[in-house]
Amino acid sequence: MNKSKENELLLVLGGARSGKSSWALRYAEEQYQPCIFIATAEVKDKEMAERVRLHKESRGPAWKLIEEPLNIDNALETDCAHAETVLIDCMTVWLSNVLLKRGKEEVSAYQNRLLEVLSRKRQAVIIVSNEVGYGIVPEHPLGREFRDLAGILNQKLASIADRVVLTVAGIPVNIK
Repeated sequence: MNKSKENELLLVLGGARSGKSSWALRYAEEQYQPCIFIATAEVKDKEMAERVRLHKESRGPAWKLIEEPLNIDNALETDCAHAETVLIDCMTVWLSNVLLKRGKEEVSAYQNRLLEVLSRKRQAVIIVSNEVGYGIVPEHPLGREFRDLAGILNQKLASIADRVVLTVAGIPVNIK
């Protein structure tokens, strides 16, 4: 795809604490204003509450926040319809939400709806996702299933993305 920067689809991948979210946030702030942040995480314990607090603090007041753990496609079409830029963080948390709340049978439907909305979007969208395939094979079947589903989701996102950046030790590496 060769789209203008105004409606680029950028996928930012990386492992845990690789710097992907920080890089995506800086990139969005340097390239676009104003921005909407779609957060997929839900606060269920103190540790997650602290992570969310730090994320909000790092964004500052210029960012509009939408908390949407499941229906990102709807948020993009309604709340973000007139936004210049949307940053979604993060797809693997979203995938986990769908898998645990709706079941494996629904993952494909949710994924396909999101991919369809992304393919006809009219604004810049920056998507953050974990690359989970580099680690050890998970011990439990659900962990292995999640790892496989995340790999498939990342492949599908990368196939429609204009750019794909992999962050390694805080360093962005352009891979597409």
